Amino acid sequence: GWGLTNESRHIMTEGDSKVFLNGDCHHPHISYTDGKYDGKYLFANDKANTRVARIRLDIMKCDKMIIVPNVQAIHGLRLQKVPHTKRVFANAEFIIPHPNDGKVFDITGDNSYTMYNAIDAETMEMAFQVIVSGNLDNTDADYEGRFAAATSYNSEKAFYLGAMMRNELDWVVVFNIHAVEKEVKAGDFVTLGDSKTPVVDGRRKDGKDSKFTRYVPVPKNPHGCNTSTDGKYFIANGKLSPTCSMIAIDKLPDLFAGKLADPRDVVVAEPELGLGPLHTAFDGRGNAYTTLFIDSQVVKWNLEEAVRAYKGEKVNYIKDKLDVHYQPGHNHASLTETNEADGKWLVALSKFSKDRFLPVGPLHPENDQLID
Repeated sequence: GWGLTNESRHIMTEGDSKVFLNGDCHHPHISYTDGKYDGKYLFANDKANTRVARIRLDIMKCDKMIIVPNVQAIHGLRLQKVPHTKRVFANAEFIIPHPNDGKVFDITGDNSYTMYNAIDAETMEMAFQVIVSGNLDNTDADYEGRFAAATSYNSEKAFYLGAMMRNELDWVVVFNIHAVEKEVKAGDFVTLGDSKTPVVDGRRKDGKDSKFTRYVPVPKNPHGCNTSTDGKYFIANGKLSPTCSMIAIDKLPDLFAGKLADPRDVVVAEPELGLGPLHTAFDGRGNAYTTLFIDSQVVKWNLEEAVRAYKGEKVNYIKDKLDVHYQPGHNHASLTETNEADGKWLVALSKFSKDRFLPVGPLHPENDQLID
């Protein structure tokens, strides 16, 4: 009955006249207090219609929705972890012209870009938007409340597949959330179109970085972005590179202060894991678990041993590989996105099932696997 009752229709249309009868639901995440799940809310994004929804977990019902303005296709979504979930961070994936009124089709100009978006978790209203370079994919936040990061592909600003894969390095965009909030509070921002949402420019211009962002080069068309449960690393999963890039969060203040000669100096390891790394989970015992889309495997590897290997030490950081059925994308370990990861269970969310089931329709049934 969703969308038919007066109550649900009000939630769907509050603050906006559009009614969508479809959705493309991604990335459900539970709210935090001090890096632990507090059971208050669950947030999820609708990529097709550029929306974010909030579900109250005490009554298990959606109570708020927002259409994010000025952008197209909300994809990666993560929440502020510390001190509590004040902000919902949401990537807008695709570059569009501004204003997007159908007069301009060229996405290579300065007025074509996408944005990183922050939503107030309590009011479900926009807090701010940050203009960035490249297409944003996935995002995650730190365990201190200061930094967030997002993987970014299409540094080429291309509009067909081959050209989007031209560069060997794309980047992770790191956001200084404190700096953005300070700028917005001071009123130093612009607005776009009819929206009143504060917008700041986080692009690198004329060789100079903005106050809000740093661009860390990583290979290649990176996909998943995952914060290790110990709070030490952002992990960028390579997708078109067999590697993951480990960004040391404790080096980011120096990067923003201009004390590092090269933004790549914050990369402390780049372990080679296999073909098609997409997402990484953690067990709280120092190990990471990365899905390999092309290899149809989950690989278990050790974080600190990968750092040692990057420094030249001969150590085998890969601990195990397990075949899964087939083409895993996301994976989740129990409590892996909190500072209480318990290392008990891993779920491989396999995209394809191929020949495991009878072909009962246009697609085979999806097949997820529970791993000890």
